[in-house]
Order: sequence, then C-alpha cells, then structure tokens
Amino acid sequence: MNTIFPAPAPIAVPVHGESGLFPVHRIYCVGRNYEEHAKEMGFTGREAPFFFLKPTDALVFVANGETGQMPYPSLTQNLHHEIELVVAIGKGGRDIPASEAMSHVYGYAVGLDMTRRDLQGEMKKQGRPWCIGKGFDHSAPMGPITKAADAGSVEHAEISLDVNGQTRQKSSTEQLMWKIPEIIEHLSAAWELQPGDLIFTGTPEGVAAVKSGDLMVGAVAGLGNLKIQIQ
Repeated sequence: MNTIFPAPAPIAVPVHGESGLFPVHRIYCVGRNYEEHAKEMGFTGREAPFFFLKPTDALVFVANGETGQMPYPSLTQNLHHEIELVVAIGKGGRDIPASEAMSHVYGYAVGLDMTRRDLQGEMKKQGRPWCIGKGFDHSAPMGPITKAADAGSVEHAEISLDVNGQTRQKSSTEQLMWKIPEIIEHLSAAWELQPGDLIFTGTPEGVAAVKSGDLMVGAVAGLGNLKIQIQ
C-alpha cells in the first residue's frame, strides 16, 4: 500500500505460550456491570447493558513481572482506576446467541479502564459524549492474554486492585450483572464482532483517584498481575 506518510504500527498483544501476537481490532467496554459499582455511581438495579469504545492505541501493554509506566493525563484533576476482566475475541460474528458465545472467546487478560472522572462527569451533566473521559492516550493498560483453555474458571475468579499496597477494589467476577455470554450476545447485535476485538467487562466497586507516583497492582485469579505506576 502506498501511503502518503508512514502508516501506524499495528497494535498487538502477547499471548502466554505463543510466539505470535494477538492483533487488536477494537476495544469495547461495558458500563456499570457490577451492582455495587453501579450503586456507588448513583445507579441501582440491572439496567440494559451499554457500551463505549476506546481507541486501540490507548493500550499500554505490561508484561508479567514488569511495571508499566503511565503518564498522568492532561486536563484532569481526578484520574480514577477501574480494574477489569478483559475478554479477547478469536472468532467474529453478528447476532451471536449467548448459548454459542463462549466458542468465540480466544482468551482473557487483566486490564484497567482509566478514567478522567471529572471530565466524564462534566460531559454527562451537559448531555454530551464522554469520550474525553474514557478514550484518552494510555487509558487502557493491559497484561498478556491467557488462552481460554489455560485460564481456569474466569467467571468465578477474584478480581482486585491495590494502590501503594492498600486494597481499593476486591470482588469476584461472579458479581458481573451481565455475564460474558450475555455481553457477547448484546454486543454482537450492535456491531459485527471481529477476531482481535477486546471487551473490557466492567469494574467492581471501590473506584477512586490516583496521583503521580502511585503504584497500581491489579489481578484476576488465574491471569496474573498487572502492575503500572503513574508518572
């Protein structure tokens, strides 16, 4: 392809036990998918699932055992952490029934949906899109993908996040209001899923602010840790 300037490098994530990389197509995120988090954000009950997207180049890959670096973003005074189970799609499709959804899953990872909460809140008040609060540079730190066959029981796994050694978020993926098959069913009704799609499935309660110098350690049982420090 003859491009007028050099094309961006493709975004790809390592996979445990594989020499090849997982090429990322899109990043979908599920909003308010743990009941206690919904409550702390001022909502109650099991509402219909809703989704937003992050750009693929918002990913910050961090290998197991390493500490990634994330610059404190511009325009915000209230940067929040949101620890999440990430689902990696290996087989695409549209209108995928929940009963068949798990056959489309390639693997899983630990991710963070970093949020400029003050900007998000202001956009909500004005009835405007809140991409500026969610889709900024470096807003999606993520660890390596573990293939589904090696991941254990991810739908019954402890999920947690510590900041400077203090636990901020701790729950279980059992508390997801919309389970993985249901998420895929709803998501594939709105978009045709493609191999390489990533789905951030939502965060439990305990979201809070971080500042420069803070060290975050997130984990989903069976998938390892994700360590990242705010610069």
